[in-house]
Amino acid sequence: MARRGRSERATLADVARLAGVSPTTASKVLNGRSDVGAKTRELVLGVMADIGYKPTTARHEQPRGRTLITMLDFVESRYAGTVLQGILVAATSARAELLLRLPPEAPVSTNRAAARAWMEEQKGSGVAGIVALAVAVPDAVLVAAEDLDVPVVTIDPIDTTESRVVSIGSTNWAGGRSATEHVIRLGHRRIAWIGGPAGSAPSAERFHGYQAALDSAGITPDRALIRHEAFSVEAGLRHGREVLSHGDRPTALVAGNDEIAVGVLAAAKELDIAVPGELSVTGFDDTPQTEWTTPRLTSVRQPLVGMGRMAVETVLGMADGVQPASRHLQLATTLNVRDSTGPVPSS
Repeated sequence: MARRGRSERATLADVARLAGVSPTTASKVLNGRSDVGAKTRELVLGVMADIGYKPTTARHEQPRGRTLITMLDFVESRYAGTVLQGILVAATSARAELLLRLPPEAPVSTNRAAARAWMEEQKGSGVAGIVALAVAVPDAVLVAAEDLDVPVVTIDPIDTTESRVVSIGSTNWAGGRSATEHVIRLGHRRIAWIGGPAGSAPSAERFHGYQAALDSAGITPDRALIRHEAFSVEAGLRHGREVLSHGDRPTALVAGNDEIAVGVLAAAKELDIAVPGELSVTGFDDTPQTEWTTPRLTSVRQPLVGMGRMAVETVLGMADGVQPASRHLQLATTLNVRDSTGPVPSS
């Protein structure tokens, strides 16, 4: 292979193309990742030498100096803890330091000059990218990150239309539909919904999946059985009490996440409603607590650890100049059926 001239600086994409590997694999070799086969590593390093590839910044020569910021505003939920496990494992594998931060407050969150100064400080200290976990990154921070080439990746973003960041989530619509179809197949027709905030994109997608399943089965939803508030046990308990006290109460309830479902199970116990004998309940996320509830909770599994790992790998790849194939990456959901769902009660 002929070396390029100085005016034709080789890129990592050139290395990947000539080696016949993906840009992500080339990036892993560059950063000394251990999850690449010896033959592939040798091939990629050989191509780098042949075409005179040199990393664009000194950061690549010292991968141990890289730092990632994970931005989040809650850590107490099993959802956040499980995603963070994936982030931590991937960061450790990539030999990157990990910092946990709350979203910046004013003036950084509102003033562009302050946001740029903050971002320059982060970049100067070795921050290679930002992973935002289910939080909205302030617009001023996004502008500064874009100007200074600091990639931002969001996990389960509130808004999936933001073009300045790459988002990672799951097939929320399909998951909401599969949970609802499951209870429909068990004979249920009065099916309630308690979801997260109406303005949350993941919650809206799951709700639309619920609606699609009802429409497909020819079931008209009762608006009195549909609630939107927060992804919390407290919201599930409060709305669960109200929905289950309805004169013509539902025989099944689809919850927008496991926290809500746990609250619903508590409400059912308070009201002496047997689960699943009188009420079937499904959750979403399939966090470890689904095995601890009584009864064990049927839930849509999001690959939470995998989402955390993918976010780290994606943001580090972007820091190396490798753009993902899509701005919105989705991992598949699956329904795990346990003990909280059963046939519709006989009249």
